[in-house]
Order: sequence, then C-alpha cells, then structure tokens
Amino acid sequence: MQAFAADAARAIPLCETIEPERLTSPLVFSSPHSGRRYSTEFLAASALDLHSLRSSEDVAVDDLFSAATLHGAPLLRANFPRAFLDVNREPYELDSKLFADPLPDYANVRSLRVASGLGTVARVVSEGRPIYRERMPLAEGLARIESCYKPYHAMLDGLLERAVERFGIVYLVDCHSMPSRMPTGDSRRPYEPVNADFVIGDRHGSSCEPDFSHRVHSQLVTMGYRVARNKPYAGGYITASYAARSRKRHALQIEINRALYLDEATLQPLPRYEKVKADLSRLIADLAAHFPAAGAHWRAAAE
Repeated sequence: MQAFAADAARAIPLCETIEPERLTSPLVFSSPHSGRRYSTEFLAASALDLHSLRSSEDVAVDDLFSAATLHGAPLLRANFPRAFLDVNREPYELDSKLFADPLPDYANVRSLRVASGLGTVARVVSEGRPIYRERMPLAEGLARIESCYKPYHAMLDGLLERAVERFGIVYLVDCHSMPSRMPTGDSRRPYEPVNADFVIGDRHGSSCEPDFSHRVHSQLVTMGYRVARNKPYAGGYITASYAARSRKRHALQIEINRALYLDEATLQPLPRYEKVKADLSRLIADLAAHFPAAGAHWRAAAE
C-alpha cells in the first residue's frame, strides 16, 4: 500500500500541498502529523528505534483523506514526522529539559503541552519515552522551526486566504488519528479505551458554524461509526488559531481511532482500511457538494 511505503527512495519536500485538478470547493484539508520522512541524522540522534518514534505519527492519515483532491479541495501535509517537529503547537512552545542552552524570553515554557514533553519540538513520544540521547543545541530547535514550522503555516494560511478570496468562505478540516487507549493517571488502571471511532472537535462550537459540525457528525453516524464531540479532543492549536468565523474562516478537527484501520502494534493496515478510506471519500464528497449552502457566490467563483 502506497501510504505505508518508505519515502527514503525519493526526494520529497518538507511539506507540500496536493492540489486538485480544478479548485471547486471551499474546503481545505490539513494533515500535520502524518509525516514519515525520518532523516538519518534524526534517527542517529534518537535513543529510540524507528518503530518507537512512529508511535506518535498519525499513520497514513494523509492517504485516508486523499480523496479531497478528487472533490476540488487541496490537501496540505507535513512530510517531516511529528516526533521531529509539531506544527499543531504555538511556534515557540519550548521545553527547557530538552535544550542545552537557555531559552529565549519569548518562548512559552509553561504550557501543559510543554510540561508533558510535547512542545513544538517534542522531548518524548507515547508513554513518556525520551526521544533523544542528550540535550539538543537551541540553534537546532530554532532551525527546525524556521525550516518546517514556518513554511507549513505559511502554506496553510495561503490556502485559507485563497479559498476566502475565491469562494467567500473557507472550511478547514484538520485531520488526525488518536490511539485507542488514553492514559488515566491512575496507577491501578493506567489506560482506558476511547469509546469512539471518530472525535469531532470544533472548540465547543466556537471554531466552526454548527451546520458544518453537525453535517460531519451525522454523516459518520449514518455510516455506522461511533462519533464523539469535543471529548477527549476539542481541537488543537491549528483549529483554534485559524478559526475566525467573523471573517468566514471555519475550522474543524477530525480524530480517527487508529484501531479502526491500523494494527497499533505493527503499524500495518487492517483489512478494513480501504472501507474506512472509501467512507471518508463519501464524507468529503458530501461536504464538497453541500457547503456553502447558499452556493451563489461559490458557483460564480468556480466557473
């Protein structure tokens, strides 16, 4: 399966937009955590093997949502891995435990994400396993922000601006996967299952018009999936920072339970992978046809 093939054999950009043949939809899809380009330098600096590093990866999410381009919408994806740099964070959520040098005054060193080791440059992967053998020079972390973080966000902002100019509105769908178990903080029962196949996050209604959230929710339920809203994931930095409903910018986060399509131990696709992908293609087709509901400005701009 192409989604699980190694990328080392070809040169790929750090992030890229997969464009439709013809731009006809106000939808924009973002896959910030599905990157699988693990450089030899990064692997050498890590105390973990490749399989362990991939535990933080949203495996194949870009492939699961690849039908976006078939329905007139672009898909932006990061090709660098989340363990290397996380674009779903503030640009400078930096962890003093990770770096060998003092952090700049503008760094956010007190966020809950930094406290858990999951800042812009992560210190750990799942189950709190340290990524690095030793502390990193601050210059290395800042270089990653310049080369990976800033280009990704510049591309995403550009796609949203283009959609608003073209269609008068934009709907950002930020695409993620979630582990099938969540830590509880209770040593007697350290994990509990996530009782949902999908979690729809719209920041409790603040990041997206209700009709869009309801449409995604109802379509997935109609397909037979268990769907939760805003718990345990209400939407991360991308959803929060790019939503501006007064400026016709709507943002929604979708989390897919990895056990739905993936063997979480081996990271190999399950037999139902293709069905999940086909169902997401149906969802994208429905959204592309339905929004914006008024349609007059959209149809005129698309012609």
